[in-house]
Amino acid sequence: MEQGFWEMQEAFAVLPDSGESAAELIKLLAEGGQTVSLAESCTGGLAAAALVSVPGASEVFENGFITYSDRAKNRILGVDRQVLQKYTAVSAQTAAWMARGCRRAGQADLAVSVTGLAGPGGGTEDKPVGLVYIGCCVGRPGGERTVVQEYHFRGDRGEVRRQAAAAAMALGLECLHKACEEDAREEVKDR
Repeated sequence: MEQGFWEMQEAFAVLPDSGESAAELIKLLAEGGQTVSLAESCTGGLAAAALVSVPGASEVFENGFITYSDRAKNRILGVDRQVLQKYTAVSAQTAAWMARGCRRAGQADLAVSVTGLAGPGGGTEDKPVGLVYIGCCVGRPGGERTVVQEYHFRGDRGEVRRQAAAAAMALGLECLHKACEEDAREEVKDR
């Protein structure tokens, strides 16, 4: 039992490559007076841990939702039951619904969602262990934009979860950069 506790602590302690992205994401959000919310399934809070490990996170991090079950995805984030039945929880469609629902439920400008198969079991030929979908929803003046990326991570359960958390920070940052660039272009057009 003691060994399992330390293994768990180690999983939370090291989030490779997420620190820089999380810090840059927080900085960019703070500069724009914007907020972020997270919806996590297979990462179980690791993406939120990456954010809150950065000083200043409290200025921009609204909340996080760990929606591990389909029922929680539906009840908390509003993921349509038919989407879950047709595509399953591990799908681009579910990641998109999670991101949009997270942005609304969290009342944030930016929302990032993570859903996937961390393993060691549960994988199939069509959906192998390590398959993760990360969604990002950004509020825009004319509505919102949602992007979903598919990832195939390798390693044990902890490694897949850490890689997914790092990728979530990176995708959130990328989406926010693109939104800022589009806003700048729109501003130039309006002049």
